[in-house]
Amino acid sequence: MNLVEIKDKKRLDEFLGARPHAEFLQSWEWGEFQEKVEGPVMSGAEGKIFRLGVEENGELIAAATLIKKSLPFDTNYFYCPRGPIVNYKLQIINYKLIDFLFEEIRKIAEKEKVIFLRIEPKEKIQNSKFKIQNSLDIQPSQTVVLDLNRSEDELLAAMHQKTRYNIRLAEKKDVKIQEAARGGFLAGDGEKEFEKFWNLMQKTSGRDGFTPHDRDYYEKLLHVAPEKFKLFFALFEDKIIAAGIFSFFGDTATYLFGASDNKSREVMASYLLQWEMIKRAKAASYKYYDFFGIDEKKWPGVTRFKRGFGGQEIDYPGTFDVIFNSSKYFIYKALRFVRRFF
Repeated sequence: MNLVEIKDKKRLDEFLGARPHAEFLQSWEWGEFQEKVEGPVMSGAEGKIFRLGVEENGELIAAATLIKKSLPFDTNYFYCPRGPIVNYKLQIINYKLIDFLFEEIRKIAEKEKVIFLRIEPKEKIQNSKFKIQNSLDIQPSQTVVLDLNRSEDELLAAMHQKTRYNIRLAEKKDVKIQEAARGGFLAGDGEKEFEKFWNLMQKTSGRDGFTPHDRDYYEKLLHVAPEKFKLFFALFEDKIIAAGIFSFFGDTATYLFGASDNKSREVMASYLLQWEMIKRAKAASYKYYDFFGIDEKKWPGVTRFKRGFGGQEIDYPGTFDVIFNSSKYFIYKALRFVRRFF
């Protein structure tokens, strides 16, 4: 085995896309987006991206996109969103492969003043020689995924009766679904449509009591790869009353962000928006539709909404820190505790 820097976008995305339920958070485009969000990529700068792979006989058998994040006292950590990713043909995670990857990352970490690696593996990692500790979730550890190999009738039959009713109600009310203007969101119709999305997001966060990302976050996401991150609207009586941002990567379409107006909620536009996106993903030969996160305690209403569409509930192992510097990690944990509770 040997560690390589992955410099070819096609090679990385093909490796990730070959795995069932492909993970867009490890994709080349998501890394580019993180660079734009975090700031310019310079030596030592927050947001620096490391795209690493493990080769055996010239074939990639593992990959990890790492995002460098800053900590106090001139220290940093690496974040590997929903990764590392192991070749699905291996079936189970080989602990020797994972320890090899962690050891190579540790060598890079020394140069980058990185004290730990935060990972979100899709399978539980066992028997590692490294000290690995549970951490707070960044990405949701539960989700609902639809199998798009089923027919539309089968998908509808698997839904909660109230969900089917709301979809049909929105259809009867003549709610329309359309994609936002293409070609970016800096000028013309695209800028106007993004403004409508942002207004809806502010209304939704105020109504439901959560803090959205900054406006710049959503704008940059839609700019970085328009063919993979798309904005759709639901219209009622020619007015935009609901919107969603969706990811299309590998074999999976993912519902990332949603927003809706305080008015006309009785026409159930958000239900039809989901159903139309499910049908579009199926028609485009995607195999899975991921609702990207449920949590009955944090988001009871959203969780009930997503579960209503049926599908398989998936539990990921969680978020973990692979510790490279125990003493500095202890200080980091103490500081985080103080900030959370005092």
